[in-house]
Amino acid sequence: MDFFEQQRQARRSTFWLLALFILAMACIVLAVYGVALLVSFAWHMNATFPWWNPAVFFWAGGGTLLVILAGSLWKIRQLSGGGLEIAYMLGSDEVPPNTRDAAERRLLNVVEEMAIAAGLPVPLVFVMEEDGINTLVAGLTPADAVLVVSRGCMRALSRDELQGVIGHEFSHILNGDMMLNLRMVGVLHGILLIALIGAGLLYEPTPARKRAAYCLRQWSRNNSGAFITGIVLLVIGSIGVFFARLIQAAVSRQRERLADAAAVQFTRNPAGLAGALKKIAGFAATSWIRSPNALAVRHMFFAEGVPAWTKLFATHPPLEARIRWLDPTFDGKIAPYFSDYTDPAIAAVEPRYDAPPPMIPGRPPAAPRNIPCTPGAVLSQVGALLPAHLNHAHSILAAMPLTLIQAVHEPAGADQVVYGLLLAPDAALRERQYTALARAGVSPATRAKLRDEAAMFLGLPAMGKLPLAQIAIPALRRLPAAEKACFLAATRAMVDADDRLDLFECMLCRLVDRQLGTAATGRRLTATRLLRPPLADACQRVLSELAWNGAATPEAARQAFAAGVRKLAATPPPELLPAQARNLAELDGALQTLETAGPALRQRLLAAGIAIVSADGFATEAEAELLRALADSFGCPLPLLSATPGR
Repeated sequence: MDFFEQQRQARRSTFWLLALFILAMACIVLAVYGVALLVSFAWHMNATFPWWNPAVFFWAGGGTLLVILAGSLWKIRQLSGGGLEIAYMLGSDEVPPNTRDAAERRLLNVVEEMAIAAGLPVPLVFVMEEDGINTLVAGLTPADAVLVVSRGCMRALSRDELQGVIGHEFSHILNGDMMLNLRMVGVLHGILLIALIGAGLLYEPTPARKRAAYCLRQWSRNNSGAFITGIVLLVIGSIGVFFARLIQAAVSRQRERLADAAAVQFTRNPAGLAGALKKIAGFAATSWIRSPNALAVRHMFFAEGVPAWTKLFATHPPLEARIRWLDPTFDGKIAPYFSDYTDPAIAAVEPRYDAPPPMIPGRPPAAPRNIPCTPGAVLSQVGALLPAHLNHAHSILAAMPLTLIQAVHEPAGADQVVYGLLLAPDAALRERQYTALARAGVSPATRAKLRDEAAMFLGLPAMGKLPLAQIAIPALRRLPAAEKACFLAATRAMVDADDRLDLFECMLCRLVDRQLGTAATGRRLTATRLLRPPLADACQRVLSELAWNGAATPEAARQAFAAGVRKLAATPPPELLPAQARNLAELDGALQTLETAGPALRQRLLAAGIAIVSADGFATEAEAELLRALADSFGCPLPLLSATPGR
């Protein structure tokens, strides 16, 4: 599965979404115009019926368009907070990273392993108190993705089934479906708004309705014209309801089938996903979600969250068809399950991965392995996730000291873990870093503990550093704003304290900034082969740093840089900066600039970086993790490179 092609398909789906939205607006405008003509005819009692009246069309059509567009823009703005807004809409609660609940612990383990294997940020996990078996993932970018899981899903599914369902949701992140789905919620709200106003005039408000609906209801009680207006608006709004359900179904069904295929590819276990679908079919509560806001996000769910009127409006393929596609031997027999069914394997809290080997203080780091790789083989892994990646992620986490795994799930310990990952090997440089932490306001207790555990951090394998930072993100997001600002300032101070250019330190800081939502973003710049000056300078800076970082000699740096320039295919081609021109602040600025690059340029730039790292036919573990951090800054998830077969 080509990550970049799936991103392009998601953008094409956005085009069709907008096309159907425009068609829906046209139909609603015509309906309002027709009603306005009838009212005008009845008012003036003309002898002939005027089919065309520019003045009526202008006011009726213009007013209708204004209501639809205002409703859509308001909803889109409301959802600008990303996946968190959807989680709150559904009334879900966040699962704390340090939870001791058995089902929640198992869920977090599965999510963390899959995120690390895929090279994605670990999403925040929320739980809906719903008996049905269902999930969804929402967000504008992978950095703000939120996974929402029903309590019935956590309780009733086995670990293999849960892994298949989570793999399905992760494919939505990798395929670019999240932003499309979130935009759909905002766009559809506009064409549903007329029906919502009509319903507010006619029906009793529920606790979920806003006060505006209550005011409309009270007004209509005292005004017969308002009651008739409500009926008319509800009839006209039914056009918007029809198109909204049609759009949800048309866009969603195709993406759901693709997500099922991707989940099987990820886990190589179609029985797990098929088992989850069979349990939904036999479950007393099925996959229904009772939240009043479930209808607006029905296209996001793993399975039908709201009953469809007809097959035409179903947002997912039929359960039986999905099961037969995954399990051709399926005989159609479904075992019944009660809503309170709990998987018997959830008998105790699942450990945080396997028991790790003891970490010996002062033990030197293991010798880094050289990973055979070629640019084509590595680039094809972007956005991919294979069982080998999942197994390798599990083994990496199992090899981590238990104290670190426990600390990284606590807000009070996650910051210390990130500080530890930035510690310099040289004792004198570490002292300067401790001083920088003190100036940044880090507590004496944290600094003292960091000193005591410095040997443990320095002994970590290169392949374990980035995963620990990824797992730390959910806990760091729970820090109060003031403590979060102190943490970000302290990480920057540690990087600057040793007066030397360390590309991994810089990339780790960028990763933390991006995933905590503090990295600068801007307007998308051009992605043509003729690069504009800001992008050209940024490409030159980043590719030069990669070339010098892994080169033993100046000649090796020049050869590696030339290999990257060929993949970049830019006009004019950038030139290798001299080693003396390396500068951490300018590199950081270049990475921020490249975050505004278009998708096509990101693909070529990542291919160029891979070509530089693999110019000698292999990459060290440190280079592999550096490349993963670079890919993350471009928004291109790269799985564990050590698990990538050389080709």
